[in-house]
Amino acid sequence: MIIKPPRIIALALAAIGVAGLQTSAHAASAASGDWWRPKAGVTWQWQLSGKIDTSVKADVYDVDLFDTPASTVSALHGMGRKVVCYIDIGAAEQGRPDFKDFPKSILGNQVDGWPQERWVDIRQIDVLKRIWSARLDQCKAKGFDGVEADLVDAYQQDSGFPVTAKHQLAFNRMLAQVAHQHGLAIGLKNDLDQIPQLVGDFDFAVNEQCAQYRECSSLTPFIKAGKPVFHAEYSLALSKFCPESKRLGLSSIKKTLDLTAKRETCPV
Repeated sequence: MIIKPPRIIALALAAIGVAGLQTSAHAASAASGDWWRPKAGVTWQWQLSGKIDTSVKADVYDVDLFDTPASTVSALHGMGRKVVCYIDIGAAEQGRPDFKDFPKSILGNQVDGWPQERWVDIRQIDVLKRIWSARLDQCKAKGFDGVEADLVDAYQQDSGFPVTAKHQLAFNRMLAQVAHQHGLAIGLKNDLDQIPQLVGDFDFAVNEQCAQYRECSSLTPFIKAGKPVFHAEYSLALSKFCPESKRLGLSSIKKTLDLTAKRETCPV
């Protein structure tokens, strides 16, 4: 039997206590439903590159988890904004500080168009749950209100793994459950085909180019549930998608592909 010095025992017990408190706090948040629930129709800004321009008039800002400091989140809160942290979890991005936490065994094919990103094997849900939870700890510590989880439709992609729609549903529901345990709202990114099954698990939707591909009506379950759809187009003129967006109740903007601060909104 190894006898530990009293100081080591005390530190160990303290660590256990902190972990226990965090777990209890997350469980309490989930049990009480204590997280932000955005309403359909709120405006948004989406910026994932460059210094965040806090002067944009939008109710919600969607910005990168790792690149955005807590001071920016606090400044936006001071202006009455809600702030969402963007996290790519369906793929592993080289250059992220926790890239080493993704075991090589779960890394698949490159994401089309993004050579520094590799699809991950979402069937290994426990491994990814640990990484996801650690990222949400950072998101919560910085003061964010919600999270955008990206690349959550691997079952429709050439990921390198035999992922099914059933695997995807289980993975996406895990993402939502853990986000809520952290007291964070969560958005469903694209994955239109599974909206009917997932609208009850997610608090908002994030969509790219539904107007260009004539798919925007697929997002109406969120609007009918009173939840916003944060929608962005890249190439269409405002006049080509704003009338339908208004009719459907989407929160639509036009962005450039590099997702800088530049933003166009539908006329009031």
